[in-house]
Amino acid sequence: MSRFTDEMYATGRESTRGLITGEPDSPRRQTWPQIHEQARCMAGCLAAGGVARGDAVAILAGLPVDIAPICQGVWMRGASITMLHQPTPRTDLDGWTRDTETVLRMIGAQTVVLGAPFDIAEPLLRERGIEVVTTSELRAGRAIDPVETAESDVVLQQLTSGSTGSPKAVQITHENFYVNAYAMFERIKFSLDDDVMISWLPLFHDMGMVGFLSVPMQLGGEVVSVTPLDFLRSPMLWAELIAKYRGTVTAAPNFAYSLLARKLARAEDGAVDLSSVKWMWNGAEPVDPDTMNALAEAGARFGLDPTALAPVYGMAETTLAVSVPDPGHGQVLDVVDPDLLESGGMAVPSAHSNARRMPTLGHLVAGLEGRVVGHDGQELPTRGVGIIQLRGKAVTHGYVTVDGPVPAQDSEGWLDTGDVGYFTEEGLVVVCGRVKDVIIMGGRNIYPTDIERAACSVAGVRPGNAVAIRLDAGDKRESFAVAVETNLIDDLDEVHRIEHEVVHAVCAEVGARPRTVAVLGPGNIPKTSSGKLRRGTSASLLHH
Repeated sequence: MSRFTDEMYATGRESTRGLITGEPDSPRRQTWPQIHEQARCMAGCLAAGGVARGDAVAILAGLPVDIAPICQGVWMRGASITMLHQPTPRTDLDGWTRDTETVLRMIGAQTVVLGAPFDIAEPLLRERGIEVVTTSELRAGRAIDPVETAESDVVLQQLTSGSTGSPKAVQITHENFYVNAYAMFERIKFSLDDDVMISWLPLFHDMGMVGFLSVPMQLGGEVVSVTPLDFLRSPMLWAELIAKYRGTVTAAPNFAYSLLARKLARAEDGAVDLSSVKWMWNGAEPVDPDTMNALAEAGARFGLDPTALAPVYGMAETTLAVSVPDPGHGQVLDVVDPDLLESGGMAVPSAHSNARRMPTLGHLVAGLEGRVVGHDGQELPTRGVGIIQLRGKAVTHGYVTVDGPVPAQDSEGWLDTGDVGYFTEEGLVVVCGRVKDVIIMGGRNIYPTDIERAACSVAGVRPGNAVAIRLDAGDKRESFAVAVETNLIDDLDEVHRIEHEVVHAVCAEVGARPRTVAVLGPGNIPKTSSGKLRRGTSASLLHH
């Protein structure tokens, strides 16, 4: 039996910790042994349906109360899970069904497990000959014991962000899961007796699925899990759950902390108690130091320890965690010369007023090695800016694509992350941006995150809703445009003001003028299923 499943089943026999779901309307706590018993029934139903070791099972479900036992039930059969992209009320269902068919063929899944609130998809899938099993059918199965598993068996095929029309999935093994879980828990000194995890992250994204479901299910951590919709409906619910359950560990992308900071700033004294928080991980999208400072300031009235605010670095290809700050360090900025960063390819410390504040993302977790290489593949010295590469037992061996498997590692085991960044003398990781998004103007590397941060500083621009669009990529006259969203779209005077101020803010920040600025209404900037900006597909916004 693999170490991951061995430990998960031991937790399922002995742990007194568990999973709390259903907040805020009908909270329900189940211990991991109770979830394990449900999983044994689900495994029985899957076995009766022919699911065996090495098979792939796709899951389309939104509720943590269902997803936890479904995943364990699939793993008890020695199969892998893939969380499908979820349709929204605005999704073209015919297009979604075609894309889903493509994904199912790619991962080799014969079965789709369907749960609330996506029951509406059942006839769409069945009429295309796709085998569907519902959560209620799974729960009615006959309890069976798990099959044997090996370290090299695939446990998760994680769909990457981006176009679902040409999908790609990261293949994660039992060994990857096990190694990553211990690397994370050891870094944060997690206590199974005292710590409580609080999450609203989507379970179809690696930070939610791995960090706040599979890891606590393996090791026996206490976790409170609600849906992203619950959070978006009421962002203060996040803080209220931390207060109610004395939450110590939580995580979210930068935009959510920006939202929380604004809500806390307007809340009454004593509305919540955040003094229990040890870790607020900020990851999955670029970290804005101003957001972290605003949250620290707004949270102070509610007992929030500013050193709990921790920018982190993770990716599906390393199972999840790449780097996490040491306990008690909080946000640490590396202040560097912007001209040398952009033109010289070096992050040189600077005390000048125009210096760039770069969030550091902690040290690499145990078991991971890192290096930075130039475009020629040669390793760069400390503070040399280039492509970050990683190596270790938590790193995936490869992807599955519509054209077949693709390796993720080179002959020496290095994974090319596609991220531009550097290491400090202390070994702290700094990420500047994605290689494919960097705008090159006059020999300077301009990072879209700097443009977007400047645009978001303009009054009236919706926080987290600005995107830099690279124009004429690879051409000698490469340039960029900016698109922003505003709630003031019907006020033409305000729209013109925002256009004008975005140009000035961006010029002041990066020393280059956008070719054009598009001001749009809410919901127009394309984002991935996990909320990241889709810069590659944003060019169409310029024709709005």
